[in-house]
Amino acid sequence: MHIIVVSSRLAKAKSLSITPLHLFTGGAAMALLVLALAWALLYVSVRHAERLGIPEVDALLASVHDRKSRQTASFLRGNLDAMAVKLGQMQAQLIRLDALGERLSSLAGLKPGEFRFNEPPGRGGAASASTEAYSLSMVDLGSQVDALSRQMESRSDQLGLLETALFDARVKSKLLPTVTPIDAAWNASSFGWRIDPFTGQRAMHEGIDIVADPGTPIFSAAGGVVVYAQFHPQFGQMVEIDHGNDFVTRYAHASRLLVKNGDVVKRGRKIAEVGSSGRSTGPHLHFEVRYKGAAQNPARFLRASSR
Repeated sequence: MHIIVVSSRLAKAKSLSITPLHLFTGGAAMALLVLALAWALLYVSVRHAERLGIPEVDALLASVHDRKSRQTASFLRGNLDAMAVKLGQMQAQLIRLDALGERLSSLAGLKPGEFRFNEPPGRGGAASASTEAYSLSMVDLGSQVDALSRQMESRSDQLGLLETALFDARVKSKLLPTVTPIDAAWNASSFGWRIDPFTGQRAMHEGIDIVADPGTPIFSAAGGVVVYAQFHPQFGQMVEIDHGNDFVTRYAHASRLLVKNGDVVKRGRKIAEVGSSGRSTGPHLHFEVRYKGAAQNPARFLRASSR
């Protein structure tokens, strides 16, 4: 495109040549100018909408604010619902931990009031003067709740294992021969080397002899299974009980047996009566404790205990 410029100030006419590139560049510049003016007008209108009092702009701003408020409320409501679900799970876990704590206290033999699982623990302290306190955000609060939930689950599993271990230990302790098998205080012959009352020779005594009147009840020192209940040439009327874990107890020289082979007896059950059968010089109970077949000193196991 050619444009001829004619002017009285010019000595001769001037010719300008306009290419398509010039037209495109000019059009782009005009479009950018229009956009800039439109953005400036929009900015001024939004920025000073209240002052200008334009109803359409006011309605647009109100719609935008209302949409943002609804989105924020929906986000908060969703977070609160999720936290409420998590809180319900933590409350259930806490009830389980309280019950587990009560059982562990009972298994460990602790006093009922020593740990108050149904009451919050006392806490306190002065406010820190060196570090400024701050409020938790929703994100921080959610992270704290999640971390606490994981810790409670871990503690619950650990306490469950501890309960199993304590229960096993309690069962094993009940299978140890720790109950005095007879209500008598006089120990006529202790465990160890002694002078045999029949031969006069020094011999090993593999139990203890407790003197008592004929017919005095004999009790099981621990729970177990009767594996021998009959007459023995040396021990006379004898009961032998297997308590598991390689522990066996013998009750010899009885006058009468009250159990038979295969009977399951509880700790402290009456199993026989004192007598002087077998190789005996008088009424008494010969009591033995054996571990893996080897005689043990019964005094290591016996203790006063209610039956």
